[in-house]
Amino acid sequence: MHAAEIETIVSHAEEFHPRRFLSNGHLQTIAGNYLGRVNALPAPEPQLVEVSPATTNQIASQVLCHCHWQPEAVRAERPTAIIVHGLEGSSNSQYVVGNSNKLWRAGCNVVRMNMRNCGGTEALCPTLYHSGLSDDVLAVMNFFVAKYKLQSMSLIGYSMGGNLVVKLAGELGTTAPPELHSVIGVSPVVDLGPSADALHLPQNRLYEMKFLYALLRRFRRKAMLFPRAYDPNRAARVRSLRDFDEHINALYAGFAGADDYYHRAAAARVLDRIAVPTLILHALDDPFIRLTAESREKIEANPHITFLETQHGGHCAFLAQPDASCGYDGYWAEHTLLRFLLAHA
Repeated sequence: MHAAEIETIVSHAEEFHPRRFLSNGHLQTIAGNYLGRVNALPAPEPQLVEVSPATTNQIASQVLCHCHWQPEAVRAERPTAIIVHGLEGSSNSQYVVGNSNKLWRAGCNVVRMNMRNCGGTEALCPTLYHSGLSDDVLAVMNFFVAKYKLQSMSLIGYSMGGNLVVKLAGELGTTAPPELHSVIGVSPVVDLGPSADALHLPQNRLYEMKFLYALLRRFRRKAMLFPRAYDPNRAARVRSLRDFDEHINALYAGFAGADDYYHRAAAARVLDRIAVPTLILHALDDPFIRLTAESREKIEANPHITFLETQHGGHCAFLAQPDASCGYDGYWAEHTLLRFLLAHA
């Protein structure tokens, strides 16, 4: 993708207008999740990265990254994007694939990161994954910076992954490594508690049940792989996402309960400490992501954060009307974040 082509497309997509017949947040969310994507990426280079060392009681935790590298002669100087998926997603989630194709065509290196246990990697770590593991993203970034001497890094996260990258930016504050040039969260769950409770509302129960089915299925697989570490009977008490976080996540991740987890794992706590260019995209009609008044105040008061809030867009969708005349595919968030990334590369 040449610079002129990028500029034509992103200028066309500067303001978000929902795709015809998709102005409803639920329709945006569902269509965005199931619309197929064209994937022209070269075959990925798989790379396991250790994110937590082994102890006397358990094996090391590793995550699987699918990498697409530009030629070795220019690799270090090209922008590199690490893309982190959402809850129960993977490196093959459609938004990860869509962004990866655009970034690759724009000349970037792309690292599609699976969180712990995701992408078929349950046996590679003894722990569960949760919204507080921002250090895993830091470990992945540091690993590739050291391995390839990369000069310009960007972290991109969707939903739960958005909380991870935004939380990491806040935790790093003014001590962020010089290679980290930008952080981008699309529909990030920066306020975990209110968003988990919103998922339990009657109009959102289908989303919640979809997440719960996948989470409990994964938990039972972990219990089979690590029978001395997990009690599969705990799944019987779970009827909501808050139940899962109270009876499973909190217990096995060292939190006092769901409320303690939601507080300590949320990016909301550290929004005011972010000191690298950060883009947050949020739709007012997102069915279940909630931003508290306190978080909004922190975002608005921080000059390092660019906050784009649209009337429509649903959750992680932002489907606009395509325009074949200029090659615009209608994926507004993907073009918007690409422009932000390149502007800060």
